Amino acid sequence: MEFERHKRLLNKELDQFNLILSEILPRYISLMKKDDINDKELKELGELEHFLIEINGKIASIKTKLDHDLFGETMDEYYRVKELAAQGDALARKRLDQLRETFSNSIKGDTFFNWN
Repeated sequence: MEFERHKRLLNKELDQFNLILSEILPRYISLMKKDDINDKELKELGELEHFLIEINGKIASIKTKLDHDLFGETMDEYYRVKELAAQGDALARKRLDQLRETFSNSIKGDTFFNWN
C-alpha cells in the first residue's frame, strides 16, 4: 500500500530531523550561555540562530497547513455527508453518525483542538 510506504518514509525523515536538531540545539544553547565568546563562535552563533529561526518558520508553516487541511477537509466531508443524510441517504446517515462520534471522541480526547 502506498500509504504505508509514505508513512514509513515520513517517520524516518522526522526521526532523522529530530536527531539532527538534537545535535544543533545544545550547541546553540551552549554558545548563548557562554560569557567569553570569540569571533568565530559569535559567527557560528549567528548562523545557528538564523538557521533555527528559518527552521522554526518552516515547522510552523507545515503545522498550519496540516491543521487547516485536516480540519477543512474534515468539515467539508461532514457537511457534504450531512446534506446527503438530510435527503434520506441511509449510507450517508451512517457515515454522519460515524463522523459525529469521531468528532466527539476527538474533542473529549483533546486531539481535535489545540488548547494552548
